[in-house]
Amino acid sequence: MTTTAPEGLLERAERLYRDWRLGAVHEWKARTGGLAVGFMPVYAPREVLHAMGVLPVGLMGAGDDLEIIRGDAYYQSYICHIPRSTMEMALNGSFDCLDGMLFPAICDVIRNLSGIWKMMFAGKVVRYLDVPQDFDPAMGGRFWRKELEGLCDELVAHGAKPLEPEALRRSLGVYNTHRRLVQGLYDLRREQPWKVPTHELYPVLRAGLVIPVEEHVEMLRAYRAAVEADASRRPMDLARVVLTGSFCEQPPLGLIKSLERAGCYVVDDDFVQVHRWIRHDVPTTGDPLDALVNAFLHDSIEHPTRWVEKEPKGADLVERVKRSGAGGVVFCAPSFCDPALLDQPMAVAAVEAAGIPWTAFKYAENTGQFQVIREQAGTFADSIQLWSAVS
Repeated sequence: MTTTAPEGLLERAERLYRDWRLGAVHEWKARTGGLAVGFMPVYAPREVLHAMGVLPVGLMGAGDDLEIIRGDAYYQSYICHIPRSTMEMALNGSFDCLDGMLFPAICDVIRNLSGIWKMMFAGKVVRYLDVPQDFDPAMGGRFWRKELEGLCDELVAHGAKPLEPEALRRSLGVYNTHRRLVQGLYDLRREQPWKVPTHELYPVLRAGLVIPVEEHVEMLRAYRAAVEADASRRPMDLARVVLTGSFCEQPPLGLIKSLERAGCYVVDDDFVQVHRWIRHDVPTTGDPLDALVNAFLHDSIEHPTRWVEKEPKGADLVERVKRSGAGGVVFCAPSFCDPALLDQPMAVAAVEAAGIPWTAFKYAENTGQFQVIREQAGTFADSIQLWSAVS
């Protein structure tokens, strides 16, 4: 990466965040001749793709930068917005550079989108990743390994390199480094949120979805060094909040800026979770594919799209609030998002039982007006500050 100045780094990150025509992917393919495969949120086995010489490309909608015309014709009005913008970009040629698409098991809408894709883009790799809900290695582990092996066979048939154990070990190592850097920025923001404002961190994370992981590693390192060296970043008297519910359809950048301007430090969130889906390093010894499978089964984050058996819904959210030192929770979910909104009552019950204040609103990725949300968030931030002062 040639951009080193903090200002230039952030400008580049936002350009990549808004790069819904995938110009960076076009450049990578022209330079390498490799395959590029898109994936929808929330998770994709990027290590496997990387080891096979395939560029994983995260597709998270077009935000408020694209007018939806043809995409609306494919879906009814009472579902979320992200499949509409995804279809719009597919139909206007923005995804022509992609050699395939992966659709992880998020909800029925994404499952249906995968079916539409198979009909419309025959000849490309199109797979619905039906992830395991049984976490017994002999059952769910065997199933997930077979799914990954089937994906590898299909990629090889389209021109990817065969998956070699040593190549996968190297890829695991690269993504382990990447995961630690991302987590390090989350830790720094939790400790000193004025150093890592979320309106900066968010596009930096999104940039990593359309460039090679090695390049994003350098961007993360440069950003960390820049913010730590910037003495002008000083604390303000803002309310610390955890944002939850925005794991699939992502909020527009303007919404995040509005929350911060309303007086909120976002100290934990659900954004771009593919970077943090697996919590810790994946071992690079032994069978690397088994190691990745086991990490998915036993070291993944708690999530509305995963079956949680060990503890009640919402317990992990309460722990996140306590760990981050937040004064409250903002349930910030896309309209008509079944996994988020079906989980929300259970999560609300958990935070109320723990005595944690909360508020909630819904958005769409193309939301352009934030005044009402800003007023609601500002009132909530003021109330948190008052409650904490009283206690």
